[in-house]
This record gives sequence, C-alpha cells and structure tokens, in this order.
Amino acid sequence: MDVPSENLRCWAEIDLAALRHNAAVASRLAGPGAGIMAIVKANAYGHGLAEAVHALRDIVAMFGVANVQEAEAVRAALAPDSAPECGGPGIFILGPALPGERPAIVAGGFVPAISSLREAAAYSALGRGRLVRVHLAIDTGMGRMGIAEENAGDTIREILRMPDLAICGVATHLPVADEDEQFTREQLDRFQGLLAGIREMGVDAPFVHSLNSAGLFRFPDRAGRLVRAGLMLYGSSPLPEHQAELRPALALKTRITLIRDLPAGHGVSYGRTFITPRPMRVATLAIGYADGCNRHLSNQGADVLIHGVRCPLLGRVTMDQIMVDVTHVAEAAVGDEAILIGSSGAQEILAAEVAAKAGTIAWEIFTSIGPRVDRIYL
Repeated sequence: MDVPSENLRCWAEIDLAALRHNAAVASRLAGPGAGIMAIVKANAYGHGLAEAVHALRDIVAMFGVANVQEAEAVRAALAPDSAPECGGPGIFILGPALPGERPAIVAGGFVPAISSLREAAAYSALGRGRLVRVHLAIDTGMGRMGIAEENAGDTIREILRMPDLAICGVATHLPVADEDEQFTREQLDRFQGLLAGIREMGVDAPFVHSLNSAGLFRFPDRAGRLVRAGLMLYGSSPLPEHQAELRPALALKTRITLIRDLPAGHGVSYGRTFITPRPMRVATLAIGYADGCNRHLSNQGADVLIHGVRCPLLGRVTMDQIMVDVTHVAEAAVGDEAILIGSSGAQEILAAEVAAKAGTIAWEIFTSIGPRVDRIYL
C-alpha cells in the first residue's frame, strides 16, 4: 500500500481487492459457465484503467471499452500476452466506431459492435481473408445503437452473406433495468425470441449478453454466456437493496488547508448563498469541481467526514476549494484528512449519497474525478 504523502492535497484511494470481490459477486450471480465482461471505459470509471485491467485480467472473459483508443490502452496494459491468439481476455468496443477507426480495430483484433449493414460491409472489406470477429447489437428498446429488432432477421441474413466476418456475439442493452422491471422483463423475452431466430439461421455465437449491473442483480436467471459488469464492479449498486453485497472500491479524500473563525452574518463562497447564522469555525478544503466535487452539491446538505464526524458543506463549491463547518470538531486542524466518499469510524458516505445530493448518478460522480487527483492503489 502506498501511504498518502502529507503534501497530497487531493487523492483517491482505490482498493483493487474490492474490484476482485465485486467481480466475484457478478460471477456468482451469473452462475456457472457465464463469463464477465468488465467495463473499464472512461479510465475504469475514474478508478484507473491500467490498474483495473491488471487486477481483473485473470478473472474476466472480456474488457469493454468505448472506443479504439481505450481498446489500445487495455491492450497495452495486458501486454505481452493480450493478442487474441494468446487466449487472453477479449477487448470489446461498446459503441459505434468512426469510419477512420475501423482499420485500427481490425488490425488490433478488437471486437466491434455492429448496428447496421454499412458497418458490417466496412468490416468485411477490411478483412481481406482474415476473419473479423464482431458482435451483433440488437436494439430492443435503448434507442442508442443496434439493429432494429423488427428488421433484425433480414439484416442478419444480409450480414451472413458477407465474407470474412465471424459473428461471435449477440447483444442488447437494458435502458430501465433499475427502474421498470416489467418493461425489462418483456424486453428480455423479445430478445430471447430474436436469439431463437438467429440460431435458426445457423449463428451459434459463443457470447450472448444483455445484462448490465442492474440487470444482473434483478434478472440473474437471464445471464446467458456473458454479463457486462460496470457500476457494480466499482462497488456501487444501481439497486440500493444490493449495496451490502458489494465493497466500495474508491475513497475520495482531501485535506484541510485553512481554518478560520467567522462571525455571525458572514458570507461563505461565491454569491453569498450561505450566511453564517452564528459564529462558526469554517475549514477550507483543497478540492473543488475541477477535482470531481460536483458543483451541484452547493447548498444541498452534502457532508464530508473529518475525524469520523459529518461536517456540512457551506455555500457554493468552487473550482479548487470548498468550505465546511467544523465548529463541532474541536480537534480539526490544518493538514487533517477530509473524506468526501468513503468511511471513517462509524460513518460512511457512498457515491450514491453524493450523487443523490448533486441530482445526478454515481457513474458521473466517479468519472468526474479529475486528472490532478492522485490515485493511490491499495
């Protein structure tokens, strides 16, 4: 474990054992024979792509990324035994590629998602006698990408006529697995019906995947051969009732840089949106919205932990600093640690709590942690 220097102003502690624990939870839910696709896009949700890949390389079947640049970063983290012929985890590109990215995808042996005949034809043309492994994406309700389910049969028949394509996966995406159980169940039923038709065409894809983190918690019986573990991998459950099964992988911390005694009637931060109602002891912390402390936390009842005590955030979040009330924490001193996400003593602040108070989602809280925040790996 790296010990945070007392000179670090703002840092995130990432527990790699927690990542492995959460991957094991996903594997248990998916059941025997199902592989895990670890979603490591957006710098592994702000946790550090290379480090997450190293931690998970031996226990997942695939890594999921957003684009070819991220795919190349995963390949570099896996080197030297990451080429498909070496039997290591596959690298799947979750979103559509730009035309100019496709040659690098084929050359790298990455696995693209196909949403249209035009995409399929482009990858077929790039094969030139070499099989290009692809997954067919089927749009069953997300509306973001994928072959329209009502046209799927005709489109897939056309794709099957194209040379140099190996359909090794069929996928769909669930837009409301955490919100609308009935719609999602019907969506999964339709997907199963489409799969039956695809198999009748002679496609026996080794990977069929539809479940994201919320889907895996709610519909583990629909896991199929592959599940996509994203948010849950980092220890945050999209369904609060399952949070206890996971171990949070990230703690976001900073330090007190200044403590001042302010009189009653004194404004705090831009806009003077908070006026001290009484004499208060106010600490300035070395973190702001440029580091990932969401500006929408301003005046929303957010807390930080100092010496295991919740200390309310005062006024507006600024780019580099926030202010908190430490009147009730007599031992608070300059240089002390303050925790925005994490635990101290009997208190814990989860990313989901921060997200709720900021009016956003845990995904954004994690991915907004900026590059000047040092990552410390445990």
